[in-house]
Amino acid sequence: MVIKPRVRGFVCVTSHPEGCAAHIQQQIDYVKSKGTIAAGPKNVLVIGSSTGFGLASRITAAFGAGSKTIGVFFERPSEEDRLGTAGWYNTIAFTEKARAEGLYARNFNGDAFSDEIKTQVIDAIKEDLGSVDLIVYSLASPRRTHPDTGAVHRSVLKPVGAPYSNRTVDTDRGIVSDITIEPASDAEIADTVAVMGGDDWERWINALDQAGVLADGATSVAYSYIGPEVTWDIYKNGTIGLAKIDLEAACKRIDALLKTKGYGRALVSVNKALVSQASSAIPVVPLYISILYKLMKAKGTHEGCIEQMQRLFATQLYSGEAATYDEAGRVRVDDWEMQPDIQAAVKEIWPQITTENLEELTDIVGYRAEFLKMFGFGLDGIDYEADTEPNRPML
Repeated sequence: MVIKPRVRGFVCVTSHPEGCAAHIQQQIDYVKSKGTIAAGPKNVLVIGSSTGFGLASRITAAFGAGSKTIGVFFERPSEEDRLGTAGWYNTIAFTEKARAEGLYARNFNGDAFSDEIKTQVIDAIKEDLGSVDLIVYSLASPRRTHPDTGAVHRSVLKPVGAPYSNRTVDTDRGIVSDITIEPASDAEIADTVAVMGGDDWERWINALDQAGVLADGATSVAYSYIGPEVTWDIYKNGTIGLAKIDLEAACKRIDALLKTKGYGRALVSVNKALVSQASSAIPVVPLYISILYKLMKAKGTHEGCIEQMQRLFATQLYSGEAATYDEAGRVRVDDWEMQPDIQAAVKEIWPQITTENLEELTDIVGYRAEFLKMFGFGLDGIDYEADTEPNRPML
């Protein structure tokens, strides 16, 4: 099968196995180039491990610290004459490369919100590792079936309290337009918090604690985003932002539990705005990212997921020194994004952008390239005209 990118809205519905493997190798090479994280974790559980920050965390732990890793994800498998998702191929490539270097890697494809997957993972930890000393929580799901009630909750990307109007961009067609989004209902807010808040993270930690598989000094980290004022009404002060407030409240409870029981700590890391399947779905945000990329690349401070996670692990989580927290108790690796000169430039450029000058004033070209790279397209050394076998079994 010759595989080409097919983009529908904010998602690419095809993915390239060899391209995904090349993308994984790029990230591995970067982590190795930065040297060993000597004080890094030994046994790592990554919940949401197949794309984005979760995948980058797993790569950083394995190839930066030699960690044994268990990954939990929910991806569509490949079948005969049917492509799997990029996350499916990413995980296969990661596992092949990890095991080739003698690193333990075990995978669980299923609903991370369910009690069943939690039980399976805990059994695997008991069987293979004994305990875990780092738990990364990096789920980004549009829906959740609640394990107690069976209710299906669906998250929404909406403002709260009043309609929100701003500029956005169709990243595929390059058209800049105005958009108005109606506010979320109370039920939609509650559903979004149920999916994207801290309840499931807390359930994971409680389950691991009760099973006795948390190591001495065990740390857990979850990821968040704040962003600039121009996006606050749809993000920080919108339904997602309320879910992140709930995540931070859960972090405080988890941190107290870990410290009371003699483990380590829990923290929320606020990360940089990046092209991801999640961010591509949020109105306004892709336009902001396109401006940000141009500015940060010009300044030499641009980072992708792997650069962010390597810096988080090496300078905050496992530097041998205390992590640096903000006034709300969060670790910040969005610090380069939020520098005053960068944000002042964003504010200056934002009102000037039109469809006609989009490529001049932003890095929309770089945005598109990063978007396609997530699905294995646009990687050097890959013959995209050649036949490739789509059906790849999970290892």
